Amino acid sequence: MELAWLKQACLKLDNDAMTQATEHQAQLTKPPGALGKLEQIAITLAAMQGKVMPAVNKIQITVFAADHGIANQGVSAFPQAVTAEMIKNFSRGGAAINVLSTINDAGLDVVNLGTVFPADNLEGVTDKIIAAGTDDFSQQSAMTSEQCLLAMQVGADVVDKAMTDNNDLFIAGEMGIANTSSATAIACALLNKKAEDLAGPGTGLDKDGVSRKAEIINQALALHNVPQDNALLILQTYGGFEIAAITASYIRCAQTGLAVLVDGFISSIAALLAAKIKPGCEDWFLYAHASAEPGHQAIMQALSANPILDLGMRLGEGSGAAVAIPLIKSACALHTKMATFADAGVSEKSA
Repeated sequence: MELAWLKQACLKLDNDAMTQATEHQAQLTKPPGALGKLEQIAITLAAMQGKVMPAVNKIQITVFAADHGIANQGVSAFPQAVTAEMIKNFSRGGAAINVLSTINDAGLDVVNLGTVFPADNLEGVTDKIIAAGTDDFSQQSAMTSEQCLLAMQVGADVVDKAMTDNNDLFIAGEMGIANTSSATAIACALLNKKAEDLAGPGTGLDKDGVSRKAEIINQALALHNVPQDNALLILQTYGGFEIAAITASYIRCAQTGLAVLVDGFISSIAALLAAKIKPGCEDWFLYAHASAEPGHQAIMQALSANPILDLGMRLGEGSGAAVAIPLIKSACALHTKMATFADAGVSEKSA
């Protein structure tokens, strides 16, 4: 299987729109820089949308869900059945992301890529099942090449539909017991770090549990010894179906010109993978929040990212990104609706 779209170049940001948006910010009735990050968000969105006055009127949130074979090693505080149970919870509207998508008037889709316990034929859930979860990467590669590419195609297809539906912003969420172990292994492989430097509690492991998790990841890294510069093989070896789908969705957003609001630890790993697989796509990313997972800071540094929020969140599902939506909308509203000094007859800063 070959992904023809993966060869497509990422779109460039509109530098003229960025320059004009920056000049517009300087004319608004406020001291320069007084709105902090909100100013830069508006300017960046202007560059992404190719217009001086950006807007975020329609938002697509897609939660990708899948199980991980590494869960067999006891690296999660919750049983693997929780993945399927949470997909059912998404379907019923009872999860955090359901609440947040509703209050933000954002579209929400859930994609099931494969779970150990059945969770198919549910309302509001699209079944794109590849297998009953990945294999245990402490014993063998998590995915075959074919499985990895199939998962990536799902992510690309989701973005193509989001573009057809005229969305202004894309958020990817994830659900999968043990996916923090998968993400940590990917981060270690990409950044050449030991697992003890990045491993965290995930769903709530105690100190001993985190140590054991790090030990298992280190053993897997030594077993496979994937070259640091082969991001696609690193994804196949340690990743999950949902991580592969998110990675591809981010690349596709950059290729089609759709702004991305990246969630927390798992999603940021996908962002780093996307940037390694398709350099330049990271220009299309905004980063919602600083995850409480210990490894997240290293990922942000690798991406030269400056998260908007720091609320101590580590839920996943796209929840941190959804919480940041009102700030994104506020940035656009302030940029487009505030009066300029000339409009308001307000004196500018003295020379």
